[in-house]
Amino acid sequence: METTQATEGGGGGATGIAAQMEVEAFRRLFPLPFYKRHLLESVRPDARALDSARDTTISLGPVASADGSALVKIGETTMLAAIKLEVMTPSTERPDEGSIVVEFYMPPICSPMVRPGRPAEVAPVISKQLLDVIRSSGMVNLKELCLISGKASWIAYLDVYCLNADGSLFDAALLSAVAAFTHLQIPLVSVTEEGRVFTVSSEQEEKTKFELVNKDKRKLSLSSIPFPLTSVIHEDHILVDPTAEEETVMETSITLVLDALENLVSVYKPGGVGLASTEIMKECITRTKRRMQELKTILEESVSVMEVD
Repeated sequence: METTQATEGGGGGATGIAAQMEVEAFRRLFPLPFYKRHLLESVRPDARALDSARDTTISLGPVASADGSALVKIGETTMLAAIKLEVMTPSTERPDEGSIVVEFYMPPICSPMVRPGRPAEVAPVISKQLLDVIRSSGMVNLKELCLISGKASWIAYLDVYCLNADGSLFDAALLSAVAAFTHLQIPLVSVTEEGRVFTVSSEQEEKTKFELVNKDKRKLSLSSIPFPLTSVIHEDHILVDPTAEEETVMETSITLVLDALENLVSVYKPGGVGLASTEIMKECITRTKRRMQELKTILEESVSVMEVD
């Protein structure tokens, strides 16, 4: 009797593994039907509800050599953003403003889809999206980057590195950029008798014989901070914060960006099937508003933790 029970137990385990392998095979061979089965139950393979984003974390200041930095994780998608400031001569058209340069990188370690020696096609697209949103949102007042009108201003080099790509890349990239600007500290600078401007370290502050342009390190007074949400759509189903697999399977993707006052900053929809109705667009906006509040709270908590430390 005991032998029979042991055999049945072993058989049950084997059957369970076989069934799991069968499901995985079906998922790989017929991804859309696989997802349709889940959509009928309003649930996703990772057990999330259709309108639920993945766990999101923000860590400020991971790069000690940068003037501002942040590490962001949305599910398995991971982004590292770092800002380095340099003194430049402002343009004659805008003598009292600084500038921002953005680069987005996808090294081969971030995804098996990225091959060594071949830049990811999406990288320059996301670089442009990031710069467009930062500019159009008005988050950074470029006049705050001015040191001496017509003579010296800051240029902020923002580099965003994708460490792991598992969907919603722009969302994680923009959130890391926003967090890095939140963490950014403007260095002390001094001007020589010849008018040359250079940065002053904390150790040099008391020893410098030159006039300090700014008396204290300071943070930028950010406003209209943009918060994104990417959704994928199949028929009348909207899945927020998609994984890489969901982005591949679903036919339509749309990314909305709202600021903290719920103003629409950006709408990005790559090729594919058009939206079925205006109601879907309205629902995407509603879900973006909800996500914006979530991200705003997460960002504020990360700043509070940094201040306590």
